[in-house]
Amino acid sequence: MPGTDVRETVKAVTQTLEALPFLPELPARGPGADMTGRTAGALLAELYVRLEPSGWRVGDAPGRDTRRARAWLREDLDALEEFTQGYSGALKVSAVGPWTLAASLERRNGEAMLGDAGACRYLAESLAEGVRGHLAEVRRRVPGATVVLQLDEPSLTAVLTGRVPTASGYRTHRAVDRAVVEQALRQVVAAARSTAGGAAGDSPVIVHSCAPGVPFALLRRAGAAGISFDLSLLTERDDEAVGEAVEGGTALFAGVVPGTDPPAGGLSDPAGSVMGVRTLWRRLGLSPGLLAESVAVTPACGLAGASPAYARAALAHCARAARSLEDDPE
Repeated sequence: MPGTDVRETVKAVTQTLEALPFLPELPARGPGADMTGRTAGALLAELYVRLEPSGWRVGDAPGRDTRRARAWLREDLDALEEFTQGYSGALKVSAVGPWTLAASLERRNGEAMLGDAGACRYLAESLAEGVRGHLAEVRRRVPGATVVLQLDEPSLTAVLTGRVPTASGYRTHRAVDRAVVEQALRQVVAAARSTAGGAAGDSPVIVHSCAPGVPFALLRRAGAAGISFDLSLLTERDDEAVGEAVEGGTALFAGVVPGTDPPAGGLSDPAGSVMGVRTLWRRLGLSPGLLAESVAVTPACGLAGASPAYARAALAHCARAARSLEDDPE
């Protein structure tokens, strides 16, 4: 989300989205509040990072950047707790997934962790442990919530296809074997199902990727309960995988609302925004009755680049578009 006032943002989110409010990220506040810095600095267990001119790099001990990221997260959780008193229902929190982290975080030599298989395994273990503790903290603060974890994996397709550049920019890292990718994701998903104390948890996991070529089948095998994607990037080559996902009970989070302020025309009517979803459904030959049960309407990607007014309007528009699908699935 845009802006720097987390209390006002959480207030807007919880008032606008009754079905699935979320803990926002406000990267405009600076390093450690950004997507990568928040997860790497505040969530990883026994793995510390510092900010270098080239990006986030693994360090030997917690330093200023780690302390700042943790302070931002505490502030965010305080605001969430304040505005969810008595709340009961689904509540979404986000973390960067293991493969986007591996492509983003640098080892001490400046190369991405992606280039070291052992480092990738350790990173997945650290993230799994950190996620387990984070979800337990959210459950403690909002005891009536069913916490939903969103893993942001915008680099996942590039990891699978060998398109992540090296530090020099002259080469790319080798494609990672799909079984290895799946195993790391499964490890984090499994961690979301239990609290830090070992008691049973209940945190379904959504994996978000706003890149083309979302690996629907792989994500389903890894245990994802939902898959979030930019609908405009789907092609007919994805039809079979999407259809199988729906029939297998996987929720689809269809990104149909622009993530930045549109031209002067503004947002279309809610029914127009989900026309592509209805078209996809007809093409797949799926029952209209499954539509409202299977699809959530979302922005195509994050709203951090939007104006605050548009970001709020986009969330409200998503809720209205979802009701349109429910009222008229045909």
